[in-house]
Amino acid sequence: MDTTKPETIDQYIAEFPPEVQQVLEQVRAHIRQLAPDAKECISYGIPTFDVGKDHLVHFAGFKNHIGLYPTPVGMEAFKADLAPYKQGKGSVQFPLDQPMPLDLIKRIVEFRVAAVQEKMSKKKK
Repeated sequence: MDTTKPETIDQYIAEFPPEVQQVLEQVRAHIRQLAPDAKECISYGIPTFDVGKDHLVHFAGFKNHIGLYPTPVGMEAFKADLAPYKQGKGSVQFPLDQPMPLDLIKRIVEFRVAAVQEKMSKKKK
């Protein structure tokens, strides 16, 4: 068994079965489109998009779901929309046997981009 940790999102995604890879790539491309200036990296062992020194959003693949980690603030802002999904303090699980809620992911990422940009502009003052 290969126990090396992935250093890139490509390596991370390659570890999954093709059907999960396809969904992970779909989520990745969606985030990339919404946050083109964000830097891709691996943080906490999972794919992450960073803006400056701030984590914008993380995502991860699992056997039965895709996890999205938009921080607790991002979760709170979309509490009603996320209600149908299993959640943790700063995470939500989107089942693989259902279509990915790309519109919801879009709104969450846009919210996180605005929050990080606002934080960065306050630091400049």
